[in-house]
Order: sequence, then C-alpha cells, then structure tokens
Amino acid sequence: MRDTELKELIRQVHTDNYRVYGARKIWRELNRRGHTVARCTVERLMRELGIAGAVRGKKVITTIPDQQAERAPDRVERDFVASAPNRCWVADFTHVATWSAVVYVAFVVDTFSRRIVGWSAATSKETRLVLDALEMALWQRDRDEHPHVRGELIHHSDAGSQYTSFKLAEHLDTAGIAASIGSVGDAYDKPLSSHCAPLRLCG
Repeated sequence: MRDTELKELIRQVHTDNYRVYGARKIWRELNRRGHTVARCTVERLMRELGIAGAVRGKKVITTIPDQQAERAPDRVERDFVASAPNRCWVADFTHVATWSAVVYVAFVVDTFSRRIVGWSAATSKETRLVLDALEMALWQRDRDEHPHVRGELIHHSDAGSQYTSFKLAEHLDTAGIAASIGSVGDAYDKPLSSHCAPLRLCG
C-alpha cells in the first residue's frame, strides 16, 4: 500500500516538472512536501513505473531482455517476404528526444506492403506501449479483412522484455496470432523496422 501511494506521488512530481526530474530531484521534492522516503526507494519505484529523468546526451537503451521470460520461437528466420497482407507483422519501438522528455514510439509494420498498420507513443516503455500499437494493428486488420478469409498471421519482434511479457503473449493468443521472437538487437532483424520513415501509415 505504501508503494502504491508513493508511485502516485512520484508520477505527480514527474508530470508537474515536465517529466525531466530524475530520482534525486523527485526524492528531494517528496521530502520537501513532507513525504519521508529513502532515495533508493524512489529509484526502485521509478524503475517499476518505467520513468526516468531527461539526461542530455545519454544513450537510451530500448531493447532490454528479460532472461526469465519464456520466448516464442523464431518463425521468420530473417525471411520477411509475405505472400499477402496481414501474414507477417514486424514490431519494434524507438525513442525520440524532446526538450521535456524522451518519447517512445512503438509501431507494427506489415512486411507485404511495408505499411505501418499500428503505432503508439508514450513517455515510458512499459508493455502498454507495444500493446497499444498491436491494438491499432488489429483494428486495421478487422477493418480490411473478413474473419472467414484470414490466413495465418505472425507477429515478429526482438527479445525485449515488452515483447516477451505474459500480457503481450496472452493478447496475441487471444487474437489467434503466432508470436515470433528474434534475437536481442539482431542486426539482421533491424533493416525492415529501422527504416520506418518512408513506410506508409495506415489510412
């Protein structure tokens, strides 16, 4: 209960200060407001919330594997050629540095048309970020296709913790989509997803 209360306070301080405050400044502000808390506790809760202060020039790491998570097999094996739309989706996310915070952008690309069929943006890289992108892609598929004429669809990603999470696996299973996981930061898997700028957004 204490952690839950502190998380709400940390979120509020982080938001009130344009999402640029790190653990040290948030810790000081909380104590200034009369909430006695250890700095290490603030650091731990910020990690659990997936938020951090803005640090100019600091490299942002997006792919962080969960060594304990069970991974789906690699069903693509670097062959991104699809025979029709909605047969192979490649999912990834990147970050954009702004003056107030780092913004994470997740996207789902249909390898047949090279079209971004789903995307989302957030200031934290929690699993919800990639789930929202998947939800948009599913909405797009439902709009384009009749349920009775669908073929097998593969959702391929790297082994980042967001993509090996139970929540995403459950979501894919419910939607009847086969999960596929490549290796962490595999350069062979990056050419398609890293060239998202010229890809077409879903209309």
